[in-house]
Amino acid sequence: MAVIRVAINGYGTIGKRVADAVAAQDDMEIVGVTKTSPSFGCDLAVRKGYPLYCTFDDSAKISAFAAEGYSCTGGLSDLLSACDIIIDCSPGKVGADNLAKYEAAGVKSIFQGGEKHSLTGLSYTSSANHQQNLGADCTRVVSCNTTGLSRTLMPLHNHCSEIGGISVNCVMIRRAADPGDSSKGPINAIKPVLKVPSHHGPDVMTVQPDIRINSLAVAVPTTIMHVHAMTVELPEGHGLTQDSILQMWHDSPRIIIMNGAKTRITTTAEVMELARDIGRTWGDLHEIFVWEDGVSLNENTLYYFQAIHQESDVIPENVDAIRALMNTEVEWEISVAKTDAAIAKFNNI
Repeated sequence: MAVIRVAINGYGTIGKRVADAVAAQDDMEIVGVTKTSPSFGCDLAVRKGYPLYCTFDDSAKISAFAAEGYSCTGGLSDLLSACDIIIDCSPGKVGADNLAKYEAAGVKSIFQGGEKHSLTGLSYTSSANHQQNLGADCTRVVSCNTTGLSRTLMPLHNHCSEIGGISVNCVMIRRAADPGDSSKGPINAIKPVLKVPSHHGPDVMTVQPDIRINSLAVAVPTTIMHVHAMTVELPEGHGLTQDSILQMWHDSPRIIIMNGAKTRITTTAEVMELARDIGRTWGDLHEIFVWEDGVSLNENTLYYFQAIHQESDVIPENVDAIRALMNTEVEWEISVAKTDAAIAKFNNI
């Protein structure tokens, strides 16, 4: 089987992580990453051995890299001619312009959750709709919050889908900004998202429309994680217990369950300290963290809390999405196992 040639357009918070996850796979290779201009991120790409391209085809902008001592292989068009698929990690709402370029070059593309579902008409999470994405020309990996919701809700949905399904209400307690972002807030406030429902719940329905879900969101002065406060209504006759739900999640990939009282991991700060302690690159946590002692089943109503590392939970999903679009792995569970084993090896875990 030929190795899939992968390009990354936008080598920032998500792009640099996706690049490393792709480079760790034995069926993929990074053929280049883009930066808009010479910057610190170029140093990281050079150290990693990733060919550096300019986001633009402007010769003056390309020459600016050389003037700062970086070897720039070319512009975006040159990169598109060298890849089979491109992962768009561009900042801002530039997806429509970029998609037109990718389509003109005949290159498959994957966008991130900052773009709207309408851009691609198809969205992706590994556990929800891998097969619907097989062979597609483009898709969108949903946001960090939607990915986190999908991870824990899909096992419940699969169990209950034939006896009435599940109905979900959730409150998204969102970090105000990423750790490296100094331009956002709030700094000393709690900021409710006054659009109800927030976009997170409806976004889940782009990957699994049979989940009935509504969401509220607030932003709080922290940078390290999101927390979801979940309420799930299960159908009559669901046959689940609190222990069987915990076991269901335990048996599902990319979910970590820990007892806060026993481990003394009771806050998001301690969750991220755990990620650093186990040696994850950048202290990332790709898994969704569920507090065991925060799970409660009261007849048909399930309550739980989960924590989402917004910089990294979507990273392995991008790798699985590559296999879906390139039609190299039909079963999502097999792709997930491959992806996670390679990333673990990369992290020396």
